[in-house]
Amino acid sequence: MIIFIFYSSFSFGQNHFELKSGSNQYDAAITVADCDGEKCSGNGTVELRDKKTSRVVQTLNSDDLYFYLNKDQQPSVNVIQLYNEQSPLIFNDFNFDGSEDIAVRNGNESSYGGPSYDVYVYNSTKKQFVISDELTSLAFENLGMFQTDSKRKRIITFSKSGCCWHITTEYRIIPKKGLDKVFELEEDAMGGGDFVKVTRREKIKNKWIIKTKKYPIKEYYKE
Repeated sequence: MIIFIFYSSFSFGQNHFELKSGSNQYDAAITVADCDGEKCSGNGTVELRDKKTSRVVQTLNSDDLYFYLNKDQQPSVNVIQLYNEQSPLIFNDFNFDGSEDIAVRNGNESSYGGPSYDVYVYNSTKKQFVISDELTSLAFENLGMFQTDSKRKRIITFSKSGCCWHITTEYRIIPKKGLDKVFELEEDAMGGGDFVKVTRREKIKNKWIIKTKKYPIKEYYKE
């Protein structure tokens, strides 16, 4: 669901947007260097304010806060669409610890020039957001921002090579240790012909179970 920002302004070469929705705990004030037509980019800051007190709790920076504007000249929030719209801010509990985290757009440095993000998780001891190197790497090395499955507590990434090779990878998070890859779905149609080779790898009790099967391309990819 796309949630829009309700206020924007222009001052001293900076462009400002007030984000009132998207987070249960925070309002956000976005400032970005350049906006031209339907696109904004360049150095940017995200000022997070407590919804109840309006107190500024933290300011995050981006070297390239890149995003598109809708017909009302407003950005979206919390949108993650593969090969399509990805918002400048993503609020979610990325590490499944019960606290809201945030990802801030930082350029187009992921695979195939896609969106890349700096991912911050909330540190309850420091009472502030801290950068997660592991999660940020996932958001730079794959096809844009990763997705989450809160019920299964999985982080899901997507990657590809050309038109005919795709891989979906799932990770779980081990507290105080980090990411643990537990599942891969590889779809390989690079061999030509009318078939796609599908390989499923699943980690069960620390052992990888691998199953491979070929499918007719028209059957496998039918809508």
